[in-house]
Amino acid sequence: MAGYVDNNLHRYTDLNTVNSTFIFQKSRKKQKEKMQNEEQLTCKIEDLENCCGGVDDDIMQKQSSIPLEPLSTLAAEYQSASPILLEKIKVLGDKYVAIRRTRGDGNCFFRSFMFSYLEHILETQDGAEVDRIKLNVEECRKTLQSLGYVDFTFEDFFALFLEQLDDVLQGNENSIRFVTTGEIRKRSQFFEPFIFGLTNTTVEQFCKSSVEPMGEESDHMHITALSDALGVPIRVVYLDRSSCDAGVVIVNHHDFVPAPGNPPSATSASSDSINPFITLLYRPGHYDILYPK
Repeated sequence: MAGYVDNNLHRYTDLNTVNSTFIFQKSRKKQKEKMQNEEQLTCKIEDLENCCGGVDDDIMQKQSSIPLEPLSTLAAEYQSASPILLEKIKVLGDKYVAIRRTRGDGNCFFRSFMFSYLEHILETQDGAEVDRIKLNVEECRKTLQSLGYVDFTFEDFFALFLEQLDDVLQGNENSIRFVTTGEIRKRSQFFEPFIFGLTNTTVEQFCKSSVEPMGEESDHMHITALSDALGVPIRVVYLDRSSCDAGVVIVNHHDFVPAPGNPPSATSASSDSINPFITLLYRPGHYDILYPK
């Protein structure tokens, strides 16, 4: 986020004028760099989406151009809603500064994840993380092949995904859906009880009907599988009407931390101290992106 610029800085004189001018120019430079990064990210996403058939270009262009909004816009949206929600939005304001909305078409979780991850790579230029994620994606491709998936059903998506990693990493929801389904099927014994309990279907049927098709909404299992497969921790903040104990307003969140054996990409290897760089806001049936202060 660009720093706040005081419009009255130019009024100072003498040494204060020099210092203030320097601060002003530095802030303007950061703001310009931020805008250039967002334009670069938008162009790269659009270029990749144009290469992938069956993707609505209009949807992706709109998502890429959606600006950051202050959390006050979220409060305005719920002005006539439950007082609990308004109190929780105030609590969110202590830790988060902005929200970026995503289209609510069933792909909002995967789209939010991809956009947030791309922003992180673009801003940090973390070459080690790019190398790590490329290795994990390659393992996901091998998993799909071993499960009997025909290469042409996912090869183009993965090839483009890997090809663009060195150029700030771009992707699309289909490639991430295949990563998710590969992880669920590879660890079918782990996921099977949850899938059968919720849907009364087999792991394979669940993946075919609820993971791979575009437009199918995501839940706890999807997020767990994607986080484990890529080794990327994900924080989901829940904005709902759940009551608060002892009169204290609390906004619950859950950190999805990669399973042991797949080192997480975060500030620490300890699950107790991991601070995920991807934070999503969940409202019943929809995910948006949150930006911490």
